[in-house]
Amino acid sequence: MNETEIAPSTEQSRSTPVAAKWTGRAISALVGLAFLASAALKFVGGPGLEEGFSHLGLPMEIQYPLATLELVIAIIYLIPQTAVLGAILLTGYIGGAICTHWRVGDVFVVQVIIGVLIWLGIFLRDRRLWALLPVRS
Repeated sequence: MNETEIAPSTEQSRSTPVAAKWTGRAISALVGLAFLASAALKFVGGPGLEEGFSHLGLPMEIQYPLATLELVIAIIYLIPQTAVLGAILLTGYIGGAICTHWRVGDVFVVQVIIGVLIWLGIFLRDRRLWALLPVRS
């Protein structure tokens, strides 16, 4: 057998199953939309935002920089070529959110779930990440 005969079967065994790929895309889209909506709400502002920032001990001066950061990272996450970088950046962002909520005694389960969904979406749609898990068949 020559190399060209082996390559197609190797490529097929490395491809992501269609159901997993579409499930991952759907999860990633929902996560991305949640971050885009959160950024939009920070840009719009309002009394609810001021109350939330005050509860978390955050100054209102960071409203627009925080919204911009969230918007840029969400866009990076939603672009397929930069999705892994976006997932890394969103993980850092969510880590900060967890610490902020934990510091004031809030429940932070939702932020943990979002962090898991960030990576689950990427993991399901990109077979190359499957090799990083310590689970072996």
